[in-house]
Amino acid sequence: MTERHTYQTGIIGNCAFLAHINKNTNVDWLCWPRFDSSFVFGGLLDKKQGGEFSILPKGEYISRQYYLENTTILCTEVSNPDGKYRILDYAPRFRQFERYFKPLMLIRKIEPLEGEPRVRVVCKPVYEYGKIIQKGHRGSNHIGFDGADEEMQLSTNISLSYIEDEKYFALNESKYLILTYGHELGAPVISTAERFLTETINYWRTWIKHTTIAGFYQSLVIRSALTLKIHQYEDTGAIIAASTTSLPESPGSARNWDYRYCWMRDTYYVITALNHIGHFEEMEKYFGYVTDISFRDDERYQPLFGIAGEKVLTERILDNVDGYMGNKPVRVGNQAYEHIQNDIYGQVLVSMIPLYTDSRFIYSERKDSEKWLDYLLKKIERTIDEKDAGIWEFRNIANTHCYTNLFQWAGANAALKMAKTIGNSIYEERAQVLIDKAAQHIENCYDPVRKVYTHAVGSPHLDASTLQLILMNYLDPNSQRAKDHLAALEQELKTETGLFYRYLHTDDFGKPKTTFLICAFWYIEALACVGRIDDAVREFESIIKYANHLLLFSEDVDEKDGSQWGNFPQAYSHVGLMNAAHRIAIKLDRPVFL
Repeated sequence: MTERHTYQTGIIGNCAFLAHINKNTNVDWLCWPRFDSSFVFGGLLDKKQGGEFSILPKGEYISRQYYLENTTILCTEVSNPDGKYRILDYAPRFRQFERYFKPLMLIRKIEPLEGEPRVRVVCKPVYEYGKIIQKGHRGSNHIGFDGADEEMQLSTNISLSYIEDEKYFALNESKYLILTYGHELGAPVISTAERFLTETINYWRTWIKHTTIAGFYQSLVIRSALTLKIHQYEDTGAIIAASTTSLPESPGSARNWDYRYCWMRDTYYVITALNHIGHFEEMEKYFGYVTDISFRDDERYQPLFGIAGEKVLTERILDNVDGYMGNKPVRVGNQAYEHIQNDIYGQVLVSMIPLYTDSRFIYSERKDSEKWLDYLLKKIERTIDEKDAGIWEFRNIANTHCYTNLFQWAGANAALKMAKTIGNSIYEERAQVLIDKAAQHIENCYDPVRKVYTHAVGSPHLDASTLQLILMNYLDPNSQRAKDHLAALEQELKTETGLFYRYLHTDDFGKPKTTFLICAFWYIEALACVGRIDDAVREFESIIKYANHLLLFSEDVDEKDGSQWGNFPQAYSHVGLMNAAHRIAIKLDRPVFL
């Protein structure tokens, strides 16, 4: 059996940027000034062109990583015969002047723990995806770097000569490195770093204390909640799928995509996860992002948008970047924005239900209710009989997909409830027509011989997305049809290790070689729904072992050796874990921690 591949990084973030810190201390990935900007450190995709920001001893060493409990502050401990030291990496975030302070600032605290460690700091930022090597110039107490859109500055209490000359020095007291983008620090290094550390720890631990976490694998859900939180670009409310681009779904597959965007198809799952943990501020910001897109887009939704609602996400290939472990192509942008994907109108409608049914939201304050509802009903009316690319965004294949019609059915049901809430009988009638039409399309996917719903009308293929027929209550979870459907999907798409394929038929790039992690969590939810609680718990415990050393999950997992692949960490894998854990906790009657 080959050695299991896992991503050797943890992430830090403050809802303005995300950074990946490798166990080897290097900042392997950092895009500034936005999630979707060029990397300033991109060793994840190219060891040479990606620059470097490392803090290492001379010779061989061992290291381990962990998070400070209930925070996004990452600790990397490094040991060698000379001694031991710890690096605390964090992105400052806390309340200040009645708003969130979340600067483009990466702080690295280096503290000696044992012996007499000697370390060397290397800081070589790049830009334009490695085409520009930023030039350093010394200031009075900092090093400035030119080459990005704005100047970067490294402020420190370490000798600037040691950094410029990349010399080893004795670490006999705590040292600090504060890297900023577009502004000077303008404050003392040591006291600023320490205050920001204390404030950031307090912020995250308070955020967790205000989080509703059910009593099933609580520590895992907490880590997933923190991971999801820092994937939200707070300036607009968008939540990205992942902070990375072009990490392959499987080696040599060419399935290397840029995931630094917001997929509309995932709206419902994200909102559900945030609702479960009781974080309404994040929900409302996300609602605001979706609403802004909706009211300025009078034709159709795209499958994905940029973090500020950008529509054109032109895909291009970077020829100068080697790719993760040599995997090419390296893509920036995502051509899927051009695709037709019609489940997303239902996704948005279902996601809006809390605004109209949860008493914690005052729907009467939303003066756009009727306009919003009419707008989305028209979208479904226009597209309900149209073939599309489906949830998995097949690039050259269009079908009448079961999953698409399921969310049109669910969206129309949501619209019916909303219409009743606002007292509009005409909208009620329109919604009911769509419910019936969507249900007919779904039933046209049913195979009575195999007792299963196939992925599209006229297709024999099965697809894990149809697990949602059970989770969305299209199929009564207690019915024999739901149990038969689940059993058929299990038989064909589930592996012996509990992993789940999206599908096994050939698509534009051949047959998939890795399983899709969120599908395994959907499967676990479906098991809980049909009453197979023991199976759900067992499968959940089987799946969580596919995390890396920091309980972070990838997009894809190799069935054969459990290797992590795909963009990482995948926010929606963590959403899947959160929703599955919540579903099991409710079935086990553990709504609160015991």
